[in-house]
Amino acid sequence: MSSNNNNKKLSLTALILMIFTSVYGFNNMPRSFYLMGYGAIPFYIISSLIFFIPFAFMIAEYGAAFKNEKGGIFSWMEKSVGPRYAFVGTFMWYTSAIIWMVNISSTIWIPLSTAISGVDKTSTWTILGLSSPKTLGILGILLIILITFISTKGLDKIKKVTSIGGTAVALLNILLIGGAIIVLIGNGGKLAQPIDSLSSFISSPNPAYTSPISILSFLVFAIFAFGGIEVVGGLVDETENAEKNFPKGLTFSAIVIAVGYAVGLFCIGIFTNWDKTLSSDVVNKANVGYIVMNNLGYTLGTTFGASEAVSISIGNWIARFVGLSMLLALFGAFFTMTYAPVKQLIEGSPKGLFNDKISKVENGIPVTAMKVQAVVVIVIIALVSFGGDAATKFFDILIAMTNVAMTIPYMFLAGAFISFKRKDEIKKPFVMFKSKSVSLILTIIVTATVGFANIFSIIEPAINDDYVTSIFSLAGPLIFTVVALILYSNYDKKKKANKL
Repeated sequence: MSSNNNNKKLSLTALILMIFTSVYGFNNMPRSFYLMGYGAIPFYIISSLIFFIPFAFMIAEYGAAFKNEKGGIFSWMEKSVGPRYAFVGTFMWYTSAIIWMVNISSTIWIPLSTAISGVDKTSTWTILGLSSPKTLGILGILLIILITFISTKGLDKIKKVTSIGGTAVALLNILLIGGAIIVLIGNGGKLAQPIDSLSSFISSPNPAYTSPISILSFLVFAIFAFGGIEVVGGLVDETENAEKNFPKGLTFSAIVIAVGYAVGLFCIGIFTNWDKTLSSDVVNKANVGYIVMNNLGYTLGTTFGASEAVSISIGNWIARFVGLSMLLALFGAFFTMTYAPVKQLIEGSPKGLFNDKISKVENGIPVTAMKVQAVVVIVIIALVSFGGDAATKFFDILIAMTNVAMTIPYMFLAGAFISFKRKDEIKKPFVMFKSKSVSLILTIIVTATVGFANIFSIIEPAINDDYVTSIFSLAGPLIFTVVALILYSNYDKKKKANKL
């Protein structure tokens, strides 16, 4: 197996593209501008400084120290704290990956429709006379089967798809920034969304985001936008010259992503006036990205004297390009999420925790585990698509539960970092935080930031009289913790009985 893996090592460029694809969400920028306008910029900067960049550096230190470990974040926490602690954190993180795949299997068809038609027409899609939700469910099931089949063929197949996805996102950002600069020049430096004073970077043009509670909820949104950096943690052993390239790629990606979000938000304001373009009732968080980029094309046309019809056509073609780019980016992220989380869970878990068939790794890929994962995702997709209103409500609650659970592993990882730094027996070829006291302070800041995000996510629905969502948001991590502890306890009993 070792010789096979040597032929499939990730280059620094491929690693950066994988990180970029897994973390950077282009739609986070138009969505954030829709919610907060320029006021989103300081939130992203603050979130990157108190969470994303220090957390990414922690991941870099973990990755370099445990480059020969196959289990990714599980191995990191297990070596730093202990196996039970590591399994609970990793299992909760893995369950959120399952729900993510269920979501994307349905929403990925929106950019496909936009790429074809210039607008989203998925509500009119039908197979054999079935309704749109059922049609999208069938397509989602077929997609899961296809992606799992390709992924089980090896890392080289995954690299090709994720590299294309990362390149597509990069081109999309070039279009956003380049188009904004052209519009700015064409308009003589005038911004579509004016900056009256520093208050423009604090207040929101969106009337729904003017109260302190709504503003704090956006801070949570900004923190969540940086999630996903730990997904590539399981690829340390697949990276060329991992001790040097993995922390270098992670550090470079973290800085670029943080700056990219802030620059992109400002660029949107160059060609988008919130009241004229985003105040309509038809605009929402699901379609605002396509509306903003369509508006970029329209503005490019009108700025340089094109007719109304030509300007609309330019906008539609840019929307098509956005749809195609997002489609490729989502495919790239999908392949990474299909492979990396289950790899970390299976390869990192102690031998005997899962049965030998599920734990079997073929050519570096846990094939059977990925097939079981596909079955679980397919069952949930079928439940949502064909289960009626009751199933849909159940899934809405499940998402609320997972939204909290998916960030708790960040607290596990950050908390384990203190123990990691104190263990001198762990060789640390890459050290970003030289001082243990600095490491302690940053660990507390990162953990507190994520903890605040989770607490506010739980209480925010109750503030708006949605007590059911708040209850289940709290129940989610508790249930996942119980399941993980039961699995580990069963393993522990088996280990003592059979002396595994």
